[in-house]
Amino acid sequence: MTMPQPKARPDTDTGPAAKIRLDGVTKRFGAKTVLDGLSVAVGEGQSLVIIGGSGSGKSVTLKCILGLLRADAGHIWVDGQDVTTMSERERKTMLKRFGMLFQGAALFDSLPVWENVAFGLIQGRGVKRRDARDIAIDKLARVGLAADVGALFPAELSGGMQKRVGLARAIATEPEIIFFDEPTTGLDPIMADVINDLIVECVRDLGATTISITHDMASARKIAHTMAMIYHGRIIWSGPAAQIDQSGNDYVDQFIHGRAEGPIRMEVLKG
Repeated sequence: MTMPQPKARPDTDTGPAAKIRLDGVTKRFGAKTVLDGLSVAVGEGQSLVIIGGSGSGKSVTLKCILGLLRADAGHIWVDGQDVTTMSERERKTMLKRFGMLFQGAALFDSLPVWENVAFGLIQGRGVKRRDARDIAIDKLARVGLAADVGALFPAELSGGMQKRVGLARAIATEPEIIFFDEPTTGLDPIMADVINDLIVECVRDLGATTISITHDMASARKIAHTMAMIYHGRIIWSGPAAQIDQSGNDYVDQFIHGRAEGPIRMEVLKG
């Protein structure tokens, strides 16, 4: 018995072909609708930053793309292949093309730094430990960490160093697609800018397509080619990053300038 193949979707947009596209994606948890017909796309080799407040559905969006959560409706295409119809085996194969920098770095406390970086190489790709260690040390150098850091454990590192290790792990397999989940959370402004610069450099060198989720506008402005704002489970504005200050959207304007007064606050008070 042959497995049904994911449906291919032709890309008709101008500009870079859409590497990832979400069309009408809906996700509910009981009576709560988190994603409500969300549609957004990112072109190949481009950096999309999704902004929005806590609980707006940013993380759920990433989990639906990865197949960790199954969308209740809509379609998600990666290179024209519909993730929502993939078998578990197909999804696991697809995930080998992804890297991810988790919020808080999410390092394994029991493993030395080099093994954290090399985890995907050893466990996911079957790379020999000696070769994987060499790659890990090279990636640590790429994010500005010396080789001797590889022998340390995560608890011995500062928050900024942990985040750099997380970035080294995200790029260790040289993925086509990288997700960044709140990459500057918990960092002081200077270290946050260092991480932003490293993200820009690493992504440029890899030629990767990236989606980042954040509420840090300084980070978003630095790393994005395009931005999209999610509100009540929908994308309410999207476009080139340079145009966000002229969005003409009161919700976007309030959010990006961090104003207490505005339509977002008014709706919270009504609830």
